[in-house]
Amino acid sequence: MMNKLFGTSSASQESGEHWLTVSDLMAGLMMVFLFIAIVFMMNTQKENEKIKDVAVAYQQNQVAIYEALQTEFKNDLQKWGATIDKETLAFNFQSPDVLFANNATTLSDAYKEILKDFFPRYIEVLRPYRESLDEIRIEGHTSSAGPRGSTESQAYFHNMNLSQGRTRAVLEYAYALMPLEVNWIKANIAAVGFSSSRLVFKDSAEDAAQSRRVSFRAITNADIQIKRILESQ
Repeated sequence: MMNKLFGTSSASQESGEHWLTVSDLMAGLMMVFLFIAIVFMMNTQKENEKIKDVAVAYQQNQVAIYEALQTEFKNDLQKWGATIDKETLAFNFQSPDVLFANNATTLSDAYKEILKDFFPRYIEVLRPYRESLDEIRIEGHTSSAGPRGSTESQAYFHNMNLSQGRTRAVLEYAYALMPLEVNWIKANIAAVGFSSSRLVFKDSAEDAAQSRRVSFRAITNADIQIKRILESQ
């Protein structure tokens, strides 16, 4: 009688059982998705920890290389007109009149004497850090000034040839200074001319004298290590 009164039937009972089964299924799926999310978060955390470890090691390595260069060359920087940039590990020779004649790519005798003293010692300072180096880059930089009457584009490409020629001359001379290291030098030292693309500014104005420089820059391979970590996941 109660079934008749409220219209309850075996069909409705079956429907209830059907929804109970779907509810159980949804709960099971949610548990699976939750498990996947937890695993993903754990893997991401491990990946982030690895990247953090590389970043910390990179920073420590940067500091160690900078301090080693400072210790070795602290008594030479002023007489050479040189500086060491802590952030980029660039050893900057910033007395262009000593390095090359105006608009010339031939090394001056004074710069040859500096390189004879500097380059072998520089390579020895970096020797303990070779495994963490991507490359050593000899960088040539100029001011934005070009030949008289040249356009901005003409000045840029004139200075590109000039900066590239100067770095090649430096590399060629340095190469001859260390015959026992020529294979390592060929594989790990590059000469690059940047023209006026990386000017030095002072009080928002171009500092032409400081912009004209040759730099030896030690580039570490931390970014390569991070890329390998990401690719291995």
